[in-house]
Amino acid sequence: MTRECSLLLPRVCAALADPRQPGSDDTCLEKLLDWFRDLTQFDPTVSLVQDNPCLTEFIASVLALPEPSASILSFTLRLAGILAASENRFQHLQQEKLLVRLFGRDGPLNSAVWEDASVRSGWVEGVHSMMHHQPALHFLCNGGGIDVIFTLQGDPSLFVASAASQLLVHMLTLSVESETTKPLSTKDCDWPACAQMIIKRIEDSLQSSSASHIEQSLKLLTSLFGSCRATWTEVLWLGIAKQIESFLTEETVQAQHMLANLLLNMAWSPVFCDTEGSFWALVTSALEHLTPVQAGPLAVGILRLYKCPQDVRIQALTVLLQPMDCILRAASQPLEYAGLLDESVSDPITVESLLSSKSSCASLLCQTLAHLEELLSLIRLPVDLPYTSLLRFLMTILQFCNGFLSPASPLGSTISRILINCFRVQRSALDVLAALSERKGCDTLIGSLFDVLLAYLESPNTSPTVLKKTFQATSKWLVRLQELSCSNSQWQQTEKILQDVFLVLQKRLCSPCWEVRDSSLEFLTVLIKCLRDQDEFRQSLLSSEVPRLTENLLEDPESYVRASAVTAVGHLAFITYFAPESPVIGNQYNKENTVAKLQEILSTDPEGFPRRAVISIFTKWLRQGCTGQLEDTEKFVSRVIQTVEHDLDWEVRLGGLELVEVFCSQTICQLGLPKCPYAPVSSAVTSSIHQNESLQIFCRAKLFSFLFQSLCDCDKPVGQRACDILLGLRGNFYPISTLKDSQGTEDSPAGHGIAWLQRTLRQGSLAQNFPTDGGNGVDFQDPESMMLALGTIDLEELHDELNKSSDHVEKSPQSLLQDILATVGTIEENEADCY
Repeated sequence: MTRECSLLLPRVCAALADPRQPGSDDTCLEKLLDWFRDLTQFDPTVSLVQDNPCLTEFIASVLALPEPSASILSFTLRLAGILAASENRFQHLQQEKLLVRLFGRDGPLNSAVWEDASVRSGWVEGVHSMMHHQPALHFLCNGGGIDVIFTLQGDPSLFVASAASQLLVHMLTLSVESETTKPLSTKDCDWPACAQMIIKRIEDSLQSSSASHIEQSLKLLTSLFGSCRATWTEVLWLGIAKQIESFLTEETVQAQHMLANLLLNMAWSPVFCDTEGSFWALVTSALEHLTPVQAGPLAVGILRLYKCPQDVRIQALTVLLQPMDCILRAASQPLEYAGLLDESVSDPITVESLLSSKSSCASLLCQTLAHLEELLSLIRLPVDLPYTSLLRFLMTILQFCNGFLSPASPLGSTISRILINCFRVQRSALDVLAALSERKGCDTLIGSLFDVLLAYLESPNTSPTVLKKTFQATSKWLVRLQELSCSNSQWQQTEKILQDVFLVLQKRLCSPCWEVRDSSLEFLTVLIKCLRDQDEFRQSLLSSEVPRLTENLLEDPESYVRASAVTAVGHLAFITYFAPESPVIGNQYNKENTVAKLQEILSTDPEGFPRRAVISIFTKWLRQGCTGQLEDTEKFVSRVIQTVEHDLDWEVRLGGLELVEVFCSQTICQLGLPKCPYAPVSSAVTSSIHQNESLQIFCRAKLFSFLFQSLCDCDKPVGQRACDILLGLRGNFYPISTLKDSQGTEDSPAGHGIAWLQRTLRQGSLAQNFPTDGGNGVDFQDPESMMLALGTIDLEELHDELNKSSDHVEKSPQSLLQDILATVGTIEENEADCY
């Protein structure tokens, strides 16, 4: 603690303990606690409380108040816990009789202020903070604290209840690991006293008739097995396993919904996953007895495990696939579908009844679909999924939802009526469908799949959100289709599907709904990114009306659509203008006209989104070498940066800097300058010529005025990026050995201007009217002056300043203490005025 803080702290403590003061700002109190955590973390000695007696005086003063405020009492409890985290400070606070008055039976526990959840939360957090040594453990156990914490597990405040459960886990672990002299075993189990108290309470709760007590203990055990992987957890488990198992079969106790998470946390623990026998038998029993909704999360969790008995994995997969099997049976003609599963884990009638109910059908299907998507997202699947049947299931679900399937079975008819226009199920099914495109084995159904997707794209009943999902799935499967066409020469099928897709896209681009137009443009952009190198795709696209309609949307009344149109047109240019052998014939597509349109949007569009899209596209063009020869690129970049440097949107200005960075890198590479100052060059003369040439190009393009002006930008990311670019340029133009020689050049006329520039840049965003036209002796288009600026200005200092957090001064502990006192001072001044 600094001397300044130690002088301020007594006044802060006195102010916080003064009941006449209004409640202090909770944010300040949290920061104050964070500061004390930092002070105590690496110093276990008693010096902090001995050198600052105001801390114990503050605690005593709060305890002496007849009615302390809830926020100050909560703060005091948490502060005391932080201070008592070391054994030395704990003993000191014990001698002062402060801890028993705070956390014992005669403390806040029995006062009216205990009704406030913040006080209960402060008590739990304070106890948790001090639980790092045996004296604190014994203090709480001997003082009746265990009973309080178990009671708080059922607190009406979920935050307090959760914190109490976590505290019990922490205490049990601390007790066993700090007080056990020899490893615990199932034969000789001698729990430490505190651990024994907690375990006894857990066992009593599990055997009670109170559903809430059972639920609380199951939550506690779930948390324990999830956080602790020690071998003693198996000893604990063997004492309660029979009771847990009984919950699966006893209908009087409704605890089944808690068991899936408990068993999953245990399955992830090496203590249990490596064992044969009783644990996995219980998992099998749970898969059989839990409802499909309850068993689903357990099944998918088991399928993610790499260490799991094969018979359990097969059973988990069967549970997961049962709703899918039921849907496929319901959609087929009698005797047409033999069934996906040889046998069911739970009664098929249960699944059928859930799918036949309007209240549960969509929920069960969405859960199943979410679990399937979770498995498909894994890079390596521990289990083989039946991909063809899964694709058929998804197509069936989607056809049920849009009414395109009329099943003959009564169950199928019921499900179809329930799912008609069910957006939730449609979105989930389309997400899984998109994920499935990356898996092999679905090729035989790809024609039927596109029939379903095109039906969704064409249907006026498809909602905008479902349409967006359909576009995403379609783009993924079109890429898959293209891969298949290359391998098996199914060009005609691919060409027909592409034509149908673009025909639908033409209609969607003209939709009166802006969300649909926007999604359509995003879909087009994704297709171009993925398929622009494929001849069939390019021909189908350019023979449609899609390119013309896309350009028309550059003038859409909705800014989001204009931004998406800019992006789509920018990617379309890779086919229409920039392809090595462009298939475009005649003047249908005019490159200069398109560039002019985009530059006009960059200059005049009133919304930021389209302007950001333009600068992003220009940078992409430049990065891929699509802006012509170096001379043309120089003019292009110059025009763009002169537009963006005055833009009011900082993201547009930042995009302009990215464009500059790409241009500088490409120019230096093209002219042969080494990227690294230490890289060998052919000769000093050649290097100097190339250096002068690139510097002249940058000056003519007016790069330096934009870069130096950006250093003073009011938005810090812009200044940081500009500084990084200038540091990179200096590294190219100035070898390290010559950098210091350029210092002290203020005697020249240019040097005076550079000195002024250095002083201006140090003002940062406070600099007023930054001149870019040669004012104050700085010529930003003069190569000699800019070389001098790069070598003279302390860019490292500017870099450090720009990378400081905006509140680096205000974050200091001294500033925090002063802020608290300033609030108090205002009150004192007002009181003085009254007299």
